[in-house]
Amino acid sequence: MRNCIRVKTIFGGRNMIFETHAHYDDEQFDKDREELLDSMEKNGIGTIVNIGSNMETSRWTVKAADKYPFLYGAVGVHPSDTGEMKTKDLAELKKYASNPKILAIGEIGLDYYWDEPERPIQKKWFEAQMELARETKLPMVIHSRDAAKDTEDMMRAARAEEIGGVVHCFSYPKEMARKFLDMGFYLGIGGVVTFKNSRTLKEVVSYAPLDRILLETDSPYLSPEPNRGKRNSSLNLPYVAEQIAALKGISTKEIIEVTEQNARNMYRMKEV
Repeated sequence: MRNCIRVKTIFGGRNMIFETHAHYDDEQFDKDREELLDSMEKNGIGTIVNIGSNMETSRWTVKAADKYPFLYGAVGVHPSDTGEMKTKDLAELKKYASNPKILAIGEIGLDYYWDEPERPIQKKWFEAQMELARETKLPMVIHSRDAAKDTEDMMRAARAEEIGGVVHCFSYPKEMARKFLDMGFYLGIGGVVTFKNSRTLKEVVSYAPLDRILLETDSPYLSPEPNRGKRNSSLNLPYVAEQIAALKGISTKEIIEVTEQNARNMYRMKEV
């Protein structure tokens, strides 16, 4: 936990990292989930938002948010899981959204990396869940992989700029970032920005306004250097913050402070 100790040294226990996107429901955490989550505060992680990816993980997220004071949630069905989605699921998600610790609808969107579910199915449920976000007055956590144009087109058709949210695990070039930023969306930046071959994402981070950047891990996936290939957790966020600080030419302390405020603004949380 060398990186976590460094955070406490830098921030003196005052500034806490805000983890905007993790999946602690994942089975990779089954052996040590409780211990890991209990270690977050003392290691500089102040707030975590767990993101649902299907109905089962959305249910888990609601229960976990009620259990852990520092953990909040988003509920929704990931595009890769929309093949199993039913109309009644929207009513269940809407019920969960009434919980004050559920901060967003997500993760929702389009994923064309795989051939299934078929694109019309993904689009149907992306549109429906964007409408759910509008109804519940919650921001959206958007997943978009190899689907930039369709994602943008559908967001514009749904007037997503009136709803707001984040394009998580941002992976598109600067030109695409500009379009999402113009709609008022935030960009979720995680471990990929530390990779040696991540020139495109580094350009995006350098270009994007600091007040539109969020820290995330997508745990247990996408661990940053020097832990690439291992199970990820929010304890790795200092590496992401340090890389963003280097690209922006400012201190890691300022990155932590600004991205925490950005997260609270995006998730519409009151000041603590």
